[in-house]
Amino acid sequence: MRILLLGCTGFIGKSLIPKLISEGHEICLISRKNINQLKINFALEKIAFLRLNLSRAESWDDVNLLNQLKISEGIINLSGEPITDKRWSEEQKLEIENSRINTTRYLMQNLKKNKINPKVIINASAIGFYGTSLDKIFDETSPGGEDFLANLCKKWEEAASQKPFFTRLVILRIGIVLGSNGGALGKMLPIFKVGLGGPIGDGNQWMSWIHIDDLCNIIINGIKDKKYSGIINAVSPQPVTMKEFSSMLAKCLKRPNMLPVPGATLKLILGDGAKLLLEGQKIKSIKLNNFFKFKYPLLQEAIASLTKK
Repeated sequence: MRILLLGCTGFIGKSLIPKLISEGHEICLISRKNINQLKINFALEKIAFLRLNLSRAESWDDVNLLNQLKISEGIINLSGEPITDKRWSEEQKLEIENSRINTTRYLMQNLKKNKINPKVIINASAIGFYGTSLDKIFDETSPGGEDFLANLCKKWEEAASQKPFFTRLVILRIGIVLGSNGGALGKMLPIFKVGLGGPIGDGNQWMSWIHIDDLCNIIINGIKDKKYSGIINAVSPQPVTMKEFSSMLAKCLKRPNMLPVPGATLKLILGDGAKLLLEGQKIKSIKLNNFFKFKYPLLQEAIASLTKK
Protein backbone atom coordinates (compact mmCIF):
# COMPACT_ATOMS: atom_id res chain seq x y z
CA MET A 1 0.00 0.00 0.00
CA ARG A 2 1.13 3.59 -0.63
CA ILE A 3 1.34 5.27 2.78
CA LEU A 4 1.68 8.97 3.60
CA LEU A 5 3.37 9.32 7.01
CA LEU A 6 3.09 12.67 8.78
CA GLY A 7 5.32 13.20 11.81
CA CYS A 8 8.00 10.75 10.74
CA THR A 9 10.93 12.18 12.76
CA GLY A 10 9.30 11.65 16.15
CA PHE A 11 9.97 8.73 18.48
CA ILE A 12 7.07 6.62 17.17
CA GLY A 13 7.60 7.53 13.52
CA LYS A 14 11.26 6.55 13.54
CA SER A 15 10.37 3.14 14.98
CA LEU A 16 7.48 2.64 12.58
CA ILE A 17 9.30 3.36 9.29
CA PRO A 18 11.44 0.18 9.10
CA LYS A 19 8.44 -1.95 10.04
CA LEU A 20 6.35 -0.42 7.25
CA ILE A 21 9.18 -1.05 4.79
CA SER A 22 9.54 -4.66 5.92
CA GLU A 23 5.79 -5.11 5.32
CA GLY A 24 6.29 -4.01 1.71
CA HIS A 25 4.57 -0.62 1.92
CA GLU A 26 5.72 2.34 -0.15
CA ILE A 27 6.03 5.46 1.98
CA CYS A 28 6.13 9.20 1.55
CA LEU A 29 7.56 10.82 4.67
CA ILE A 30 6.65 14.39 5.54
CA SER A 31 8.43 16.38 8.22
CA ARG A 32 9.50 19.92 8.98
CA LYS A 33 12.90 18.50 9.97
CA ASN A 34 15.71 17.29 7.74
CA ILE A 35 15.53 13.65 6.67
CA ASN A 36 19.12 13.16 7.87
CA GLN A 37 17.77 13.18 11.41
CA LEU A 38 15.99 9.90 10.65
CA LYS A 39 19.32 8.09 10.14
CA ILE A 40 17.66 5.70 7.71
CA ASN A 41 20.07 2.89 6.88
CA PHE A 42 17.91 0.86 4.53
CA ALA A 43 17.09 1.06 0.82
CA LEU A 44 15.38 4.30 -0.17
CA GLU A 45 13.75 3.19 -3.41
CA LYS A 46 10.40 2.76 -1.62
CA ILE A 47 10.63 6.07 0.22
CA ALA A 48 9.81 9.61 -0.87
CA PHE A 49 10.43 12.62 1.36
CA LEU A 50 8.95 16.12 1.56
CA ARG A 51 10.23 18.74 3.98
CA LEU A 52 7.18 20.80 4.94
CA ASN A 53 5.67 22.33 8.07
CA LEU A 54 2.11 21.09 7.68
CA SER A 55 0.78 23.24 10.53
CA ARG A 56 1.12 26.20 8.14
CA ALA A 57 -1.63 26.67 5.57
CA GLU A 58 0.75 27.72 2.77
CA SER A 59 2.58 24.37 2.93
CA TRP A 60 -0.52 22.67 1.56
CA ASP A 61 -0.13 24.55 -1.73
CA ASP A 62 2.93 22.42 -2.52
CA VAL A 63 2.34 20.56 -5.80
CA ASN A 64 4.40 17.55 -4.72
CA LEU A 65 2.30 17.21 -1.58
CA LEU A 66 -0.91 17.25 -3.61
CA ASN A 67 0.47 14.57 -5.91
CA GLN A 68 1.37 12.38 -2.93
CA LEU A 69 -2.10 12.87 -1.42
CA LYS A 70 -3.68 11.75 -4.69
CA ILE A 71 -1.73 8.48 -4.88
CA SER A 72 -1.83 7.59 -1.17
CA GLU A 73 -4.06 4.69 -0.16
CA GLY A 74 -3.45 5.19 3.55
CA ILE A 75 -2.40 8.11 5.77
CA ILE A 76 -0.77 7.88 9.20
CA ASN A 77 -0.84 11.17 11.08
CA LEU A 78 1.61 11.27 13.99
CA SER A 79 2.30 15.00 13.76
CA GLY A 80 2.81 16.93 16.95
CA GLU A 81 5.27 18.81 19.14
CA PRO A 82 6.41 16.50 22.02
CA ILE A 83 4.16 16.94 25.05
CA THR A 84 6.69 16.73 27.91
CA ASP A 85 9.96 17.85 26.35
CA LYS A 86 9.61 21.48 27.45
CA ARG A 87 7.93 23.57 30.12
CA TRP A 88 4.33 24.42 29.24
CA SER A 89 4.67 28.15 28.66
CA GLU A 90 1.77 29.79 26.82
CA GLU A 91 3.93 29.81 23.70
CA GLN A 92 4.72 26.11 24.06
CA LYS A 93 1.05 25.25 24.62
CA LEU A 94 0.21 27.06 21.38
CA GLU A 95 2.90 25.11 19.52
CA ILE A 96 1.62 21.81 20.98
CA GLU A 97 -1.90 22.68 19.79
CA ASN A 98 -1.05 24.08 16.36
CA SER A 99 1.27 21.21 15.43
CA ARG A 100 -1.60 18.77 15.96
CA ILE A 101 -4.88 20.53 15.33
CA ASN A 102 -3.85 22.72 12.38
CA THR A 103 -2.05 19.86 10.63
CA THR A 104 -5.03 17.53 11.04
CA ARG A 105 -7.57 20.18 10.03
CA TYR A 106 -5.61 21.15 6.89
CA LEU A 107 -5.18 17.48 5.98
CA MET A 108 -8.92 16.80 6.05
CA GLN A 109 -9.79 20.06 4.29
CA ASN A 110 -7.40 19.35 1.43
CA LEU A 111 -8.57 15.77 1.01
CA LYS A 112 -12.17 16.97 0.65
CA LYS A 113 -11.25 19.95 -1.52
CA ASN A 114 -9.48 17.69 -4.00
CA LYS A 115 -12.02 14.84 -3.72
CA ILE A 116 -9.39 12.41 -2.42
CA ASN A 117 -10.65 9.35 -0.52
CA PRO A 118 -7.84 7.27 0.98
CA LYS A 119 -8.87 3.83 2.21
CA VAL A 120 -7.77 4.52 5.78
CA ILE A 121 -6.49 7.31 7.99
CA ILE A 122 -4.81 6.47 11.29
CA ASN A 123 -4.70 9.56 13.47
CA ALA A 124 -2.84 9.79 16.75
CA SER A 125 -4.42 11.10 19.92
CA ALA A 126 -3.53 10.50 23.57
CA ILE A 127 -4.96 9.03 26.76
CA GLY A 128 -4.71 12.57 28.08
CA PHE A 129 -8.19 12.85 26.55
CA TYR A 130 -9.60 11.43 29.80
CA GLY A 131 -7.91 13.84 32.17
CA THR A 132 -6.07 12.51 35.22
CA SER A 133 -7.29 10.47 38.19
CA LEU A 134 -5.81 8.39 40.99
CA ASP A 135 -8.78 6.02 41.27
CA LYS A 136 -11.01 6.04 38.16
CA ILE A 137 -10.72 3.47 35.34
CA PHE A 138 -11.24 4.82 31.81
CA ASP A 139 -12.10 2.96 28.60
CA GLU A 140 -13.12 4.03 25.08
CA THR A 141 -16.63 4.92 26.27
CA SER A 142 -15.51 7.23 29.09
CA PRO A 143 -16.08 10.99 28.82
CA GLY A 144 -13.21 13.40 28.34
CA GLY A 145 -11.54 15.50 31.01
CA GLU A 146 -11.40 19.28 31.25
CA ASP A 147 -7.70 20.16 31.55
CA PHE A 148 -5.42 21.51 28.82
CA LEU A 149 -4.39 18.13 27.41
CA ALA A 150 -7.94 16.74 27.50
CA ASN A 151 -9.28 19.74 25.59
CA LEU A 152 -6.38 19.49 23.14
CA CYS A 153 -7.26 15.86 22.41
CA LYS A 154 -10.94 16.73 21.96
CA LYS A 155 -10.13 19.38 19.35
CA TRP A 156 -7.56 17.09 17.71
CA GLU A 157 -10.05 14.25 17.38
CA GLU A 158 -12.78 16.59 16.18
CA ALA A 159 -10.45 17.78 13.40
CA ALA A 160 -9.75 14.14 12.44
CA SER A 161 -13.46 13.33 12.36
CA GLN A 162 -13.87 15.68 9.38
CA LYS A 163 -12.30 13.00 7.15
CA PRO A 164 -13.72 12.08 3.72
CA PHE A 165 -16.98 10.16 4.03
CA PHE A 166 -15.75 6.89 2.51
CA THR A 167 -12.45 6.80 4.42
CA ARG A 168 -12.10 4.50 7.43
CA LEU A 169 -10.79 6.48 10.40
CA VAL A 170 -8.82 5.01 13.31
CA ILE A 171 -8.05 7.32 16.23
CA LEU A 172 -5.46 5.87 18.59
CA ARG A 173 -5.45 7.30 22.10
CA ILE A 174 -1.87 6.39 22.86
CA GLY A 175 -0.54 5.71 26.34
CA ILE A 176 3.01 6.18 27.63
CA VAL A 177 5.15 4.53 24.97
CA LEU A 178 8.11 2.48 26.20
CA GLY A 179 11.18 2.34 23.98
CA SER A 180 14.90 2.44 24.64
CA ASN A 181 15.55 5.27 22.17
CA GLY A 182 12.95 7.80 23.22
CA GLY A 183 9.87 8.54 25.24
CA ALA A 184 9.68 8.32 29.02
CA LEU A 185 11.81 5.18 29.34
CA GLY A 186 14.51 6.58 27.06
CA LYS A 187 14.88 9.56 29.41
CA MET A 188 14.83 7.45 32.56
CA LEU A 189 17.29 4.75 31.51
CA PRO A 190 20.51 6.82 31.85
CA ILE A 191 19.47 7.96 35.34
CA PHE A 192 18.63 4.46 36.53
CA LYS A 193 21.77 2.96 34.99
CA VAL A 194 23.96 5.12 37.24
CA GLY A 195 21.91 4.20 40.30
CA LEU A 196 20.06 7.49 40.74
CA GLY A 197 16.58 6.33 39.74
CA GLY A 198 13.31 6.34 41.60
CA PRO A 199 9.59 6.95 41.22
CA ILE A 200 8.12 10.29 40.18
CA GLY A 201 6.15 12.01 42.95
CA ASP A 202 4.65 9.70 45.57
CA GLY A 203 4.60 6.80 43.08
CA ASN A 204 0.91 6.01 43.59
CA GLN A 205 -0.26 7.51 40.30
CA TRP A 206 -1.24 5.15 37.49
CA MET A 207 0.90 4.64 34.40
CA SER A 208 -0.91 3.27 31.35
CA TRP A 209 1.87 2.18 29.04
CA ILE A 210 2.53 0.33 25.78
CA HIS A 211 5.68 -1.18 24.26
CA ILE A 212 6.81 0.59 21.08
CA ASP A 213 6.72 -2.70 19.13
CA ASP A 214 3.10 -3.33 20.10
CA LEU A 215 2.12 0.22 19.16
CA CYS A 216 3.77 -0.11 15.74
CA ASN A 217 2.02 -3.44 15.19
CA ILE A 218 -1.33 -1.87 16.09
CA ILE A 219 -0.75 0.88 13.52
CA ILE A 220 0.28 -1.63 10.84
CA ASN A 221 -2.72 -3.86 11.60
CA GLY A 222 -4.95 -0.81 11.49
CA ILE A 223 -3.88 -0.07 7.93
CA LYS A 224 -5.19 -3.34 6.55
CA ASP A 225 -7.74 -4.70 9.06
CA LYS A 226 -11.23 -3.16 8.99
CA LYS A 227 -11.88 -4.25 12.58
CA TYR A 228 -9.75 -1.27 13.50
CA SER A 229 -12.14 1.66 13.37
CA GLY A 230 -13.08 4.64 15.50
CA ILE A 231 -11.57 5.31 18.93
CA ILE A 232 -9.06 2.77 20.26
CA ASN A 233 -7.07 3.08 23.49
CA ALA A 234 -3.53 2.02 22.58
CA VAL A 235 -2.40 0.76 25.98
CA SER A 236 -1.22 -2.57 27.39
CA PRO A 237 -3.70 -4.74 29.33
CA GLN A 238 -1.76 -4.24 32.59
CA PRO A 239 -1.37 -0.62 33.77
CA VAL A 240 0.91 -0.16 36.79
CA THR A 241 1.60 2.50 39.39
CA MET A 242 4.67 4.67 38.96
CA LYS A 243 6.11 3.00 42.06
CA GLU A 244 5.72 -0.43 40.42
CA PHE A 245 7.22 0.86 37.18
CA SER A 246 10.35 2.32 38.79
CA SER A 247 10.79 -0.80 40.93
CA MET A 248 10.61 -3.06 37.87
CA LEU A 249 13.00 -0.87 35.90
CA ALA A 250 15.52 -0.91 38.74
CA LYS A 251 15.16 -4.69 39.09
CA CYS A 252 15.78 -5.30 35.37
CA LEU A 253 18.84 -3.05 35.44
CA LYS A 254 20.00 -4.45 38.80
CA ARG A 255 20.19 -0.97 40.23
CA PRO A 256 18.73 0.70 43.33
CA ASN A 257 15.34 2.40 43.35
CA MET A 258 15.80 4.92 46.13
CA LEU A 259 15.70 8.52 44.86
CA PRO A 260 12.19 9.66 43.97
CA VAL A 261 11.76 12.78 41.85
CA PRO A 262 9.84 15.27 44.06
CA GLY A 263 6.66 16.63 42.55
CA ALA A 264 7.78 20.20 43.26
CA THR A 265 10.97 19.66 41.24
CA LEU A 266 9.04 18.26 38.30
CA LYS A 267 6.66 21.24 38.40
CA LEU A 268 9.62 23.61 38.20
CA ILE A 269 10.86 21.79 35.09
CA LEU A 270 7.57 21.13 33.27
CA GLY A 271 5.14 23.62 34.77
CA ASP A 272 1.52 22.50 34.20
CA GLY A 273 2.84 19.57 32.14
CA ALA A 274 3.99 17.90 35.37
CA LYS A 275 0.35 17.07 36.15
CA LEU A 276 0.37 14.38 33.46
CA LEU A 277 3.20 12.51 35.20
CA LEU A 278 2.23 13.26 38.80
CA GLU A 279 -1.43 12.24 38.59
CA GLY A 280 -1.67 9.80 35.66
CA GLN A 281 -4.67 7.68 34.75
CA LYS A 282 -5.67 4.00 34.63
CA ILE A 283 -6.76 3.10 31.10
CA LYS A 284 -8.05 -0.13 29.60
CA SER A 285 -8.79 -0.91 25.96
CA ILE A 286 -12.03 -2.79 25.36
CA LYS A 287 -11.39 -2.93 21.62
CA LEU A 288 -7.78 -4.15 21.55
CA ASN A 289 -8.49 -6.85 24.08
CA ASN A 290 -11.01 -8.28 21.61
CA PHE A 291 -8.75 -8.63 18.56
CA PHE A 292 -5.10 -7.75 19.20
CA LYS A 293 -2.48 -10.08 20.67
CA PHE A 294 0.13 -8.15 22.59
CA LYS A 295 3.74 -9.19 22.25
CA TYR A 296 4.48 -7.48 25.55
CA PRO A 297 1.35 -7.53 27.74
CA LEU A 298 3.34 -7.47 31.01
CA LEU A 299 5.67 -4.73 32.21
CA GLN A 300 8.51 -7.06 33.19
CA GLU A 301 8.64 -8.55 29.69
CA ALA A 302 8.48 -5.11 28.10
CA ILE A 303 11.26 -3.57 30.17
CA ALA A 304 13.43 -6.68 29.91
CA SER A 305 13.23 -6.53 26.11
CA LEU A 306 14.31 -2.88 26.13
CA THR A 307 17.15 -3.14 28.66
CA LYS A 308 18.85 -6.37 27.64
CA LYS A 309 21.05 -4.72 25.01
